Amino acid sequence: MLQRLCIETIAVEYRQFKNLGYHEARLNKTRNELWGFSDTWDLAQMIRIPDSVSDALYKCRIAYGSEIDNVQWELYVPRIIKTIKLVYDNKIDYTYKYDKRPELNVLFEQRGDAHEILIIKNGMVTDTYVHNVALFDGSKWFTPDTCLLKGTQRASLLDKGIIKTCSISEKDLQKYSHIRLFNAMIGWEEAPVLEVSSML
Repeated sequence: MLQRLCIETIAVEYRQFKNLGYHEARLNKTRNELWGFSDTWDLAQMIRIPDSVSDALYKCRIAYGSEIDNVQWELYVPRIIKTIKLVYDNKIDYTYKYDKRPELNVLFEQRGDAHEILIIKNGMVTDTYVHNVALFDGSKWFTPDTCLLKGTQRASLLDKGIIKTCSISEKDLQKYSHIRLFNAMIGWEEAPVLEVSSML
């Protein structure tokens, strides 16, 4: 019996799934590595977009294990993020996108008055509570190779050459001017951008 479900959170706009191939690749990789399934799922054939979903931006949340457990649809409203607090955890592990995230929730509760957290693990920059990040050095954007979760938007941006991976320690943060927060629901152009100096 599977003890823990995983999820994929997919953006749906104009009644079309976004970056679906990247979600399917991660989902099928997760099912193989966690539970040994060798079959592959075609989500476009498995998930029907309800008539109630308009052309607006929706979040489709698929919880799954050996089979799809449930699918939830929600009109997406982005959070306003203007401040970030550094938090520390050397044992945090979020390699797979589980539906329950108690360890991350504990870290998020440490944000105080800040809107978001940036997690430092063993001195290295990882992710925020719900975003991958990229840092700007004045000419190029870099995403840490020590991210907790290899996000689908991150994979797409890497394939397009918009961002590159590199090692980024907490001490390296002062070398960068800005940080950008993105995920499956937030495209590159819409992603919040903050000055790095505001969180140091």
